[in-house]
Amino acid sequence: MRRVVFNQKGGVGKSSIACNLAAISAAKGQPTLVIDLDPQGNSTHYLSGQPAQALEGSMFDFFEQSLTLGGGRKSIAELVHPTPFENLYVLAAHPELESLEAKLESRYKIYKLKEALDGLSEIYPEIWIDTPPALNFFSRSALIAAEKCLIPFDCDAFSRQALYSLQDAIDELKADHNEGLEIEGIVVNQFNAQARLPRQLIEELKSEGHPVLPVHLATSVKMRESHQVSKPLHHYAPKHKLTQQFRDLYELLHA
Repeated sequence: MRRVVFNQKGGVGKSSIACNLAAISAAKGQPTLVIDLDPQGNSTHYLSGQPAQALEGSMFDFFEQSLTLGGGRKSIAELVHPTPFENLYVLAAHPELESLEAKLESRYKIYKLKEALDGLSEIYPEIWIDTPPALNFFSRSALIAAEKCLIPFDCDAFSRQALYSLQDAIDELKADHNEGLEIEGIVVNQFNAQARLPRQLIEELKSEGHPVLPVHLATSVKMRESHQVSKPLHHYAPKHKLTQQFRDLYELLHA
């Protein structure tokens, strides 16, 4: 299964959701791969403990190779890095990814990631793709390569407006490039159960027919702490409430 976690709005928890669900998958014995397409490299740092540019071999190399001919090319499988966590692997981002975007667009390399992942799926039964906060070449490549899409939502009015345009963009991409892509659900993140506005927004989205998933991820300092020590919650705080919410979300997606 190939899932992409995407929202054009920044700061909604894409990296946290992708990495923590992937860590649970790996802990269950599934060889699991996280692909980091965001030049900021947050998923890469979170899982490897190193800045993206410190790793030799990245998604920059994969896409750069797609623009050139000749020998010395590495397969995408050779660019995968193990993490300190059993069964969990990462394809690293790189700050220079953005410098390739115009060339990749002009030479229509939009299907290269999908072609590569068709082969990797035999090695990694679960693949999670983290995307930049923009509907750009890399996000569209991920949406074309994926089978399912999770949309993080952080319960404010700006996020709600962004959600409408996001769903329109995904519907258009489905029609043009990936008819099998399914919006698996909206993941409510940074949820404060004591506040009225988040509950109201969620109910309004549900009444409009949006696929809001029933597991809501709470706001917690533990998430920031886990980022600081580069340990997903399953390993950093296995008994914490938020960790259990991630497990519940994982089970819901795999029911």
